[in-house]
Amino acid sequence: MKITFLLFCLSITCSSGLLGQSMNNSSLEKVLTQQADSLAGSSGQWQILVKDLMIYVLTDEANNRMRMIAPIIYEEDLTDEMKTKALIANFHTALDVKYAISEGVVWTAYIHPLKELSESQVVDAVKQVYQATATFGYTYSSTDLVFPAPGARDEDDNE
Repeated sequence: MKITFLLFCLSITCSSGLLGQSMNNSSLEKVLTQQADSLAGSSGQWQILVKDLMIYVLTDEANNRMRMIAPIIYEEDLTDEMKTKALIANFHTALDVKYAISEGVVWTAYIHPLKELSESQVVDAVKQVYQATATFGYTYSSTDLVFPAPGARDEDDNE
């Protein structure tokens, strides 16, 4: 009985936390306005300027999707070494953003369900898109965090 009650309480706590978040285009635009040096476009199709970087933010409220992207380099200028390092970074250092290729352009992309986004996740997404774009060709990282931590694989190999 106690376990059932605890599970019930836990499920209410978890679901109420999810129900409390309800990002939409209007609330997203407010957060983006605070994070950007400038914002242009219309609801669900914005271009924000962060320092010297143009970031595109696209949403689809009906299908609960949000995409924040920034162009990096033309695919034709991408070397094999850059491509390999970007793929490795997608696993270790790009964290919530990924490097991707579409229509002949290499992009930094952050993709997330719209409604479930929190304000702090949007702020973090802007920072990570900016950082991953700025570090492409160097450290290929979106934050200072590396996942998994350096040496973690070495320890696993010794077992």
